[in-house]
Amino acid sequence: MSPSDAERAERADVHEVSQHWPGPRTIAIVNGKGGASKTPTTVLMAAVFARYGGAGVLTWDNNQTRGTLGWRTEQGPHEATLLDLLPQTDRLLSTGAQSADLAHFVHHQTRDRYDVLRSKPMELASAQRVDAADVDAIHQVASKYYRLIFIDSGNDESDPMWRRMIDHTDQLVVATTTRDDHAEAGALLLEALAERDERTAQLAKNAVVVVNQADPKANNAARVADGYRAIARDAITIPHDPAMVDGVLRYGSLRPATQRAWLAAGAAVARGL
Repeated sequence: MSPSDAERAERADVHEVSQHWPGPRTIAIVNGKGGASKTPTTVLMAAVFARYGGAGVLTWDNNQTRGTLGWRTEQGPHEATLLDLLPQTDRLLSTGAQSADLAHFVHHQTRDRYDVLRSKPMELASAQRVDAADVDAIHQVASKYYRLIFIDSGNDESDPMWRRMIDHTDQLVVATTTRDDHAEAGALLLEALAERDERTAQLAKNAVVVVNQADPKANNAARVADGYRAIARDAITIPHDPAMVDGVLRYGSLRPATQRAWLAAGAAVARGL
């Protein structure tokens, strides 16, 4: 029997996310509202690319105020964060540095095969202030050792840390739930980038939107996605899944339909790289 249309579509999506591109690629996951599903989108998008495409995938918590990426992922045999990595960037960029040296600072996800560079949410923002030059230094290190860099961002679009992240971004992903305030915040962010300059306008036009049905009773995910298709390249809906609500996020713990939706979202991102 010939494969069905659904099987062909799934094989095509697997092919998209399994590729290796020449040079590193940076994907920023954004929304100006907290709780809009940025961290789950960062985690599960990275898992898709690492599972199908192999090693060399990093997630980075680029957040001044209580970034939760470290809370939703597996901790390695240490408690290091980006604050520990920053003083070592010159050494890690030197010719004598080795990729294994990064294991002192990142947390490997043993099931989903990507690495996590955590922030330190226990500290106040004033105690872990990161400026634009620090973002440049971290990105230099990440680009040297990883082929794909997924950045989980904060909520302040005026923060130099956030704006510098955008300068390094190759593909923009807007994460939102079905809540009106989350969807509106994401749309306003795209509109602001469209007016900022030519480069960010192109990022906004080429953006992929991931609509997560965080509320099991919501039935408007398709409507939210349709609203975004006028201002972004693509919009993918993710069904509600209890495995995404709390605790450590693992791709293998999701329902088959949810895994398939995340694969489709990853393929949409891959087509922009």
